Amino acid sequence: MKRIILWYSLALFALVFLLKFMEYRYIIRDLSLEFYLTVVAALFTTVGIWLGLKLTRKKVVTVHVPVASPVFEFNEQAMLQTGISKRELEVLTLMAQGLTNQEIADKLFVSLNTVKTHSSNLFLKLEVKRRTQAIERAKQLRLIP
Repeated sequence: MKRIILWYSLALFALVFLLKFMEYRYIIRDLSLEFYLTVVAALFTTVGIWLGLKLTRKKVVTVHVPVASPVFEFNEQAMLQTGISKRELEVLTLMAQGLTNQEIADKLFVSLNTVKTHSSNLFLKLEVKRRTQAIERAKQLRLIP
């Protein structure tokens, strides 16, 4: 912004210098002061409008939409190999949605201890130590989308 103001000031200086030079050399007797003021006013009005339009122009934002991933196919073979029950799979799906153990218990109408037991069994069967690892491993095995 400072650069624009500097160039604008330099242009004003150059124009005033040119007009004064012309006034002293050639045109002082033929043209009046109002003519010079009109020329300067018209020039700077034009530059001001151009600059205002340039600075207030809306920026175009491009959004890259990723290509839709292929349709999720549940891997029942992996479920059988790991020994995960249907109820444990429900708990795992709700874990992946970000629900807490209490929220999972409320949603499945079971006790909090039951959810904790299912979680522990899932960790053993998936050979992980944390919920995030369980979710990642289940996604790799295509048990959850």
